[in-house]
Amino acid sequence: MSSSPVLVDSIATHPAITALLTEPLSIAIQRMHDHRVGSVVVTDGLSDGSAVIGIVTERDVLRVLAQGVVRDTPVSEVMSSPVETVSASADAAEALLTMRERGYRHAPVTRGDELIGVVSLRDLMRVAIISTPTDAVPEVPRGLKGVVVSETEVGDVRGREGFYHYRQYSAIDLAMNRSIEDVWRLMIDGALPSSQTERQAFTEEVTALRTLPQVVRDILPVLASTSSPLDGLRTALSLVGAHDEMRPVLDLTPVGRRANVLRLAAVTPVILCGLHRLSKGAALVEPRTDFGYAENYLWMMTGQVASPDRVRAIEQYLISTIDHGFNASTFTARVITSTGADCAAAVVGAIGSLSGPLHGGAPSRALELLDEIGTPDRIDAVVRPKIENGERIMGFGHPVYKTDDPRSLMLRDLAISLGGPLAELGVAVERRIVELLAELKPGRELYTNVEFFAGVVMATCELPPEMFTPTFASSRVIGWSANILEQAADSKIIRPSARYIGPPPPQPLPLFA
Repeated sequence: MSSSPVLVDSIATHPAITALLTEPLSIAIQRMHDHRVGSVVVTDGLSDGSAVIGIVTERDVLRVLAQGVVRDTPVSEVMSSPVETVSASADAAEALLTMRERGYRHAPVTRGDELIGVVSLRDLMRVAIISTPTDAVPEVPRGLKGVVVSETEVGDVRGREGFYHYRQYSAIDLAMNRSIEDVWRLMIDGALPSSQTERQAFTEEVTALRTLPQVVRDILPVLASTSSPLDGLRTALSLVGAHDEMRPVLDLTPVGRRANVLRLAAVTPVILCGLHRLSKGAALVEPRTDFGYAENYLWMMTGQVASPDRVRAIEQYLISTIDHGFNASTFTARVITSTGADCAAAVVGAIGSLSGPLHGGAPSRALELLDEIGTPDRIDAVVRPKIENGERIMGFGHPVYKTDDPRSLMLRDLAISLGGPLAELGVAVERRIVELLAELKPGRELYTNVEFFAGVVMATCELPPEMFTPTFASSRVIGWSANILEQAADSKIIRPSARYIGPPPPQPLPLFA
């Protein structure tokens, strides 16, 4: 027997907390705080205040404050508008699907033309879980697209807005204005350093963790001769975990878990650069205590002191790729952590996920496209047939962003500032491919993603293509670390279900003659 549908009206928050277009943002923030709600609905103040104009959420507030917007800015300049309302008589399950598709976290609830409340994605998810019969498997989109599997304070990606953040700060603002050590501390400890003393203390702490165990140093030449740097990293980090006797996170205190993830992130660039140099027949270059993360990375890879502009460009790239929502590798790290496994196991599993060309392997492939094109006059001849034949254009399109990837915009500016023929070609190719995609794939909203200009920036800084994905991995370990710590604080194992689609059981067992 089917159960009666749950209506939105029964789970919405009543009444809706509102703000006027002309009121300052500080008023909206105070009302959210006073009423313990995650959003205020913006109205025009007419018709008894029921005409919905827009909405301001906690996430909107975090985003604009991180961008430097002041609290006395009018609500009209901060709100999301237009905003889609949900009918009070709508089925909660249908409203959940709609909000997932639109990327909404809060929606005003109306009865006719009257504003009566607000419903959140969290409320709808909770009802969906409770109301699903225990013997039924809910419809789930392929790849879990749009499915909320957890709550997090690490960061978020807002694809329709072209915005992502680490904790409460814009990731791009952090990349433009902070060092990677500052952002590393933010991800692990939840706050940026507030003084030079705090910054120095954290830097010294992670610098002391770079030393490789002798057993790892002994195995690096073997790994370098038999595997790629990323593949070798998996084995080396497993060995670091074993040498350091890293215990399951279930058996550790938060302090112990923090120590483990800092250690893994600190040795990762040392291992990667060592594997690269050894594979080329060069000697291992020891890290320098007077160099920061990015400068050390280039030093250990090349054995030469890099120019400040290249150091800063690589640092900005590294910061911009530390975290990016519940992507495949981050989710892998969290699944492994949810079993109570040790931190090294979680990081190694995440690296395996990142090694796939559809996840972390695209920067070098995007560069291969530029190499194939060669000069701007060949763009159409090379690219148009690929699009017409349905081939994937590496460096274009993203499963989350439906507008410009903010990382790509920053890296494009970085490439232009570094200069050179590759940057000039990249800008020309990007412009023309976007035009061709709009012509041949109308309505697909395909733009450059992080991989396209990441390849240009790294190549301009003279990183070899085989180190593009390992460089990506070296920064992403920091993001995985933050997610590992957060997941370890929740003892619930991640254990989804699958829908069986094979022959109906039971089938008679075939007998052999």
